[in-house]
Amino acid sequence: MDITKQDRRVLVVGLGISGIATALRLRQIGWKPVIVERARERRQGGHFIALFGAGRAAAGRLGVLDAMTDRGADGASYDIDRSGRRRPGLSFKDFPGRPWVMMRGDVEEAAFAALPPDVEIRYSTVPARIEQDAGGVDVTLTDTVTDTSTVERFDLVVGADGLRSTVRRLVFGPHEAYLRRMNYMAVAFQLTGPLPGFGQGDSVVLTEPGRSMWIFPFWHRPPMVLLSYRTDDVDAEFTSTVAERVRAAFGPEPAGPALGAALDRLESADQVLFDSVEQVRMDRWHRGRVVLVGDAAWCVSLYAGMGASAGMAGADLLGTMLARHPGSVTEALTRWERRLRPTIEYFQGNGMQMRSLFVPATRYELALRRVMLRASKLPVTSSLFVLWQSRGKAARTKETDFAHPGLVRQPLGGRRPARV
Repeated sequence: MDITKQDRRVLVVGLGISGIATALRLRQIGWKPVIVERARERRQGGHFIALFGAGRAAAGRLGVLDAMTDRGADGASYDIDRSGRRRPGLSFKDFPGRPWVMMRGDVEEAAFAALPPDVEIRYSTVPARIEQDAGGVDVTLTDTVTDTSTVERFDLVVGADGLRSTVRRLVFGPHEAYLRRMNYMAVAFQLTGPLPGFGQGDSVVLTEPGRSMWIFPFWHRPPMVLLSYRTDDVDAEFTSTVAERVRAAFGPEPAGPALGAALDRLESADQVLFDSVEQVRMDRWHRGRVVLVGDAAWCVSLYAGMGASAGMAGADLLGTMLARHPGSVTEALTRWERRLRPTIEYFQGNGMQMRSLFVPATRYELALRRVMLRASKLPVTSSLFVLWQSRGKAARTKETDFAHPGLVRQPLGGRRPARV
């Protein structure tokens, strides 16, 4: 039997969206969270994310939805080539679901502001060893500034520390056993203004076999760029500067006005995300009293667009299951995973499928994408595209409150808060 509810301590590793959401939810049900974060301070900014209905439902229960707003712009959408030719195109908001577009920092800021003051946060701190028995978990925590360690006991450990999770490595095994490379690289950064010849709110997409550029517009700040390209050797991509690797990947042809402007900005951007695109595949997300949440457990890849939503929904459901099964942490974790896994596995498959729309690998995939684009604009076939966008399985699953499917819900999609 577990100890009384009032005494329960949970260690949450990671101060990102999934970690903060987990601490919020477990604090709601009476647990005492301690959050540890590798960085010396809370990170700011971040790249483009989308929050779908599933994520908004969880954010509502966590008490943070009112602090968020859809920041996506409503300009025109263009498909372009390097020479500057343009045609009507598809933006991210034309894909299945009704996402709110925002920056990662928008979600983290809203969630962090909602943390009660009694939630302890320790920066520059990492777990170095995790040992558990039937009654609890002993964690060796290391302060990376002072290089000192302490051993503390918790009733539950939550690894919300991202794709290359330290908790996963310590408890479940090496990264190589769980990371599944898609053989693509992602590069994200912010422009200083719109691309030459385009408006602040315009969505711009350039696709070529094995590489693409997406411009995600915002109504209140300069657009974000996502460059994505295929590689046969992921490790080699980290052997020189980001700018050198990206220019090599998008060469040797002349870049042209739009891509050229983006590549020039990459040279001076303050914050650049440069990483391989991977998924995490695991047979189990928990072992005893240690559980993984968010990208640490199930990274669905950026092409699925469900990282933030699934992370918040998973954290929300974790608290619900722990509250429903106060007599056994392991029973709660088992039921949590059983409820969540089918939906997460669907999103992982969807991420693999959506990759061809974000960055076609071959001329054949590129041709299929262009056929789809034309079909979305023709009167005879546009209605079918709308059905896929709004009522297909991907759209329904992204907008469904999959963490609590039995609840009576108000519509979560299609509403845009007033912009102030």
